[in-house]
Amino acid sequence: MHIETRSARDLTAAEIHAVLKLRCEVFIVEQDCVYADIDGQDLLDDTIHLWAVEDGEVLGTIRILRAHSAHPAIGRVVTAPACRGRGVAAALMAKGIEICASATTIRLDAQEHLETWYERFGFRRSGESYMDGKIPHVPMTRT
Repeated sequence: MHIETRSARDLTAAEIHAVLKLRCEVFIVEQDCVYADIDGQDLLDDTIHLWAVEDGEVLGTIRILRAHSAHPAIGRVVTAPACRGRGVAAALMAKGIEICASATTIRLDAQEHLETWYERFGFRRSGESYMDGKIPHVPMTRT
């Protein structure tokens, strides 16, 4: 497994297609949450995409919004169902945090049942739980 990292402007059509396909398969189909995943932020100049690849297949992905600011946000953390438990998301999070190393704070909105998993990376709850689609979420920050 290796991790690819691209700014929005450097993504190929095939790469963004593979990232969006995996997000759709998990967030919309598997988790049964109908929402506009294609939200206009994937192709902004300060968005960075990371994805884990093995044998040409995307295993997982994350994106960083406002990547070069003092307050970036990591989001759309997703792992293909067949690859869960292999450390794919952990490797992507570690690389994402590394990219944001100069940030004052890093923000993310975690699915509530994954709060303790994100705590492994230094994130702490920073607000009240809320519903996003059918899934409870919690805001978290890492300083």
